[in-house]
Amino acid sequence: MSSELPKIYNPKKVENKIYKLWEKSSFFNPDKLPGKRKKTYTIVIPPPNITGSLHIGHALNITVQDVLIRWKRMQGFKTLWLPGTDHAGIAAQVVVEKELKKEGLTKFDLGREKFIERVWQWRTKYGNIILEQFKKLGSSLDWSRTRFTMDKDYVKAVENAFLHYHKKGWIYRGERTVNWCPRCSTSLSDLEIVYQEEPTEFYYIKYGPLTIATVRPETKIGDTAVAVNPKDPRYKQYIGKIIDIKTVLGKAQIKVITDESVDMNFGTGAMKVTPAHDIHDFELGEKYGLKKKQVIGPDGRMTELAGKYTGLTVMEARRQIVEDMKKIGILEKVEPYTHNIARCYRCNTVIEPILSQQWFLKMEKLAKLAEKPVKKGKIKFHPRNFEKPYFEWLKNIKDWCISRQIWWGHKIPIKGESDVLDTWFSSALWPFATLGWPRTRTSSVRGKPKKTSDLDRFYPTDVLITDRGIINLWVTRMIFSGLEFINKIPFKDVYIHATVLTREGKRMSKSLGTGVDPINLIEKYGADATRFGIAWQIMGGQDIRFVEDNIVMGKKFCNKIWNATRFVLEQISKSPKESLRLPTGQAKIKIQNLNKNGLTQADKKILKILNETIKSVNKDLENFRFGKATHKLYDFFWHDFCDVYIERAKIQKDKKNTQKILLYVLLNSLKLLHPFIPFISEEIYQKLPIKNKKKCLMVEEFPSSPASAKASAI
Repeated sequence: MSSELPKIYNPKKVENKIYKLWEKSSFFNPDKLPGKRKKTYTIVIPPPNITGSLHIGHALNITVQDVLIRWKRMQGFKTLWLPGTDHAGIAAQVVVEKELKKEGLTKFDLGREKFIERVWQWRTKYGNIILEQFKKLGSSLDWSRTRFTMDKDYVKAVENAFLHYHKKGWIYRGERTVNWCPRCSTSLSDLEIVYQEEPTEFYYIKYGPLTIATVRPETKIGDTAVAVNPKDPRYKQYIGKIIDIKTVLGKAQIKVITDESVDMNFGTGAMKVTPAHDIHDFELGEKYGLKKKQVIGPDGRMTELAGKYTGLTVMEARRQIVEDMKKIGILEKVEPYTHNIARCYRCNTVIEPILSQQWFLKMEKLAKLAEKPVKKGKIKFHPRNFEKPYFEWLKNIKDWCISRQIWWGHKIPIKGESDVLDTWFSSALWPFATLGWPRTRTSSVRGKPKKTSDLDRFYPTDVLITDRGIINLWVTRMIFSGLEFINKIPFKDVYIHATVLTREGKRMSKSLGTGVDPINLIEKYGADATRFGIAWQIMGGQDIRFVEDNIVMGKKFCNKIWNATRFVLEQISKSPKESLRLPTGQAKIKIQNLNKNGLTQADKKILKILNETIKSVNKDLENFRFGKATHKLYDFFWHDFCDVYIERAKIQKDKKNTQKILLYVLLNSLKLLHPFIPFISEEIYQKLPIKNKKKCLMVEEFPSSPASAKASAI
């Protein structure tokens, strides 16, 4: 019988074959699962960008989701794991613009309509690459329900959401200072910019009798006030007065205002106010009725209001203005300074806050809507500490700038409007728009009841698995969207997985050569080894320092399982086949024809430890302790089963009982391991000589520990 299993496990020969077996079975589709499954369990995948390819963070995220969905499927749930991709707005547009640049073209050479056609062509060719890579990892996603955030039905959902808010008066158009990317020529939200520490200079500039300190002297010509803290004794005599100042554009007057938001300990404690070029300053401008003077344009160059500096880039203007300040004697000193520079999260261009007409969504009521279910425990964060930044962001929330000045995306459904919606506006609808919201009206035929929709069956979903970096970008917005449009929370649990860093603890980056390609790991070690090695490292910390040694360990573990199986099958081949046909049920089901009186201490011990392992693994998965579960399974199989029981089995006299227990423990071990290492466990299962075998291990019953973990429970 051992001849059915080659001497060496070769994942390359197994994984594609097994994935085809799963796809042919149709068990990824909840409607095709065997048996009566009354309870549903749903996960919607965080939709990767159509610009993306699999990175190690995706591999961790997908592994965790697949572990949960396979576990619940084996527990008898009607499981739906819904796949799809996000149109990616700015990211996709930037990629296609780069492609055009290779041809010596720009998007303006094509025009909007032709450019959008090119993006669709790009999406058709490359947009699903990452989903194909998910298959390599063993993902049991229901591919028949794959969605895209620019599908026709999804477009209708986005339009419906916008018009709903607009009708309520929560969407408005107004002029505000926003984060602006000169390269992408669009506004960005606070959550769409990244900060990088960079060396710069701190300039101390005379403002008449005062001195202000700034890292941006080029915006000084757009100042319309100086602000000080009302508690600062140094400036009390100037509050409310208009002071004469010397500038690079001549003499001027400026008012000194007071506000508690001014930090007395930063710089000189006197802060220049530039409402058109700083979001905080804009708020002060609104509060105190200040003039807004825009001296930097959307193209990142100085406007006509900048006088002799008109047309210069920001950096050109800075250098020239600093030189001119020196000449007229208003530059007191310059100090080295490390500053957090805001950059576009997609093209890395330095952000310019500018005054711009944009569409905004009022957030006051929606923020309160998002607070309630988390405060009441209806939505739980795992780990719990992520609730704190969630609430802090909601407490200090500003109206959401939802418009973008790009061509690719959901066009704002207002006549004459050319802007598109922020990508996250459409992503916020993902848990229910993918399941058929808004509902289409269907009438019953001749008294027959209406067909139950996916929205009715699978919403709310059960758990969201995501990264901490998009809690406010995405998680928060899905929560208030679900409550606003469906009147139900979108999920019950939010599991924030760890961020994968380099061995040295640095951020992984493909451009810097510090990224890890999971496809290379799969090619080298196999998908199961990659999955197990990743899950092994999820021990509750917020960061994981990736070590390839753990993937190597995963490969050795798979080989151990393979070799142990060969031994078990060799033992079985020595006895009549019929006496070894075992039921495929759980640990508490009796093995046929087992002589209980003949159980050795070794038999009793391995069965007891098996039951303890079953109980522990189920509890760990219920509490999202993936690392602990893998460690427990590894220790049980390698040490308790292989090192101890199998070694004793080699010298055991009562072979009949021993052979049954060997096969029984192996079978239950495969069930326990399947969510983590699905390929090898399925391949071995297909070879086992067991009665009542299911079509696939993936629909076998997951072991559940009996009330009393006694050896006699078998």
